Amino acid sequence: MTPMDLTIHTTVLPHADPDASLAFYRDTLGFEVRSDVGGGTMRWIAVGPADQPGTSILLAPPGVDPGITDDERGTIAEMMAKGTYGWILLATKDLDGIFEQVQARNAEVVQEPTEQPYGVRDCAFRDPAGNMVRIQELR
Repeated sequence: MTPMDLTIHTTVLPHADPDASLAFYRDTLGFEVRSDVGGGTMRWIAVGPADQPGTSILLAPPGVDPGITDDERGTIAEMMAKGTYGWILLATKDLDGIFEQVQARNAEVVQEPTEQPYGVRDCAFRDPAGNMVRIQELR
């Protein structure tokens, strides 16, 4: 098999309130805004680390695909409200420092830095849409 030359370009997380999500990813996590398209709740906002211009998180309105049924939209809304719909895993060399900074900006803490039984040390927050944001320590 010939190896493929692929990179991770963009991942998508839903937002319930684009302004609140933008504030979390820009002001709390320090990501830069790559694009902000649309208006009202129908905004698609790309953010990412300044030193990784080829990698983005697209904050998008949930359930706008025309192939999604009203029942499915309801399920998405319920899952977002419970915090079980979207999540992302980030990484840092300074887990304790990042945790303190994010916590100081009043992010909802789900888990303080913890050594996990599966061999990583991480912490977790929720963004304003309920998405789980786990941050692992790079070793």
